[in-house]
Amino acid sequence: MLEGVAAGAPGPEASIGKISWATWHRALGELAMDIRGADRTLAAGEPYDLDDRQRLFLFSRADTLHAGSNEIQRNIVAERVLGLPKEAPA
Repeated sequence: MLEGVAAGAPGPEASIGKISWATWHRALGELAMDIRGADRTLAAGEPYDLDDRQRLFLFSRADTLHAGSNEIQRNIVAERVLGLPKEAPA
């Protein structure tokens, strides 16, 4: 067990699942819009009437940000799972 991780609490390995889910969900939203075509990306009515697939596409963009951006999650995996050194400050 990793030091400092409480029993039953998600460890840094959970970051791998978060990255995988967010990337897959974003790709699914993009695929849905590609299949529908450019004209189906427009809102159906005023003020901003979206259908389920349009909402999926827009919400899936946030998946790579909420609960920590994918970049932050990759740093967690690199440092805490793989044991790589911390990134040097810019």
